[in-house]
Amino acid sequence: MSGLDITGVEMEWIIIIAAIGLLLFVLAFLDIKGRHSAAGRRWEEMEGREFELFCADLLKKRGFIEVEVTKASGDYGIDILAEKEGVTYAIQCKRYNSPVGVKAVQEVYAGRDYYDRMVGVVMTNQYFTAPAVEAADRLKILLWDGGYIDSMLSETR
Repeated sequence: MSGLDITGVEMEWIIIIAAIGLLLFVLAFLDIKGRHSAAGRRWEEMEGREFELFCADLLKKRGFIEVEVTKASGDYGIDILAEKEGVTYAIQCKRYNSPVGVKAVQEVYAGRDYYDRMVGVVMTNQYFTAPAVEAADRLKILLWDGGYIDSMLSETR
């Protein structure tokens, strides 16, 4: 006999305990992943002004300084003014249920000049229509879509 004689009943208990431990580990992992995903995408459910404040906070966490949310009306199409590494930004936030079109790009183009900023940005939870992408390219406006926001969130965690 060796020093580690295990009976059939003891082996069954070891297997049961190991299975329970593995099950608890998997459930804990799924719970953490679910909470991470839900917290990361909570911006999908926000109203417009709340989304603007969320975007401003995200920009601060990403190293932008002098982040200012403009007043709700009469903002000339710009919701956030910010600066990073000496570059000034005029940002419009669009929390939509469908892709963002050309109008948002045109508004940022005008608002960027009104606020005398170097870079204009449209930031959205959605994506952009093909005409919006084309206009942004011609007008030198940056487009930050929902995927880009996700990547910004991942880098701040």
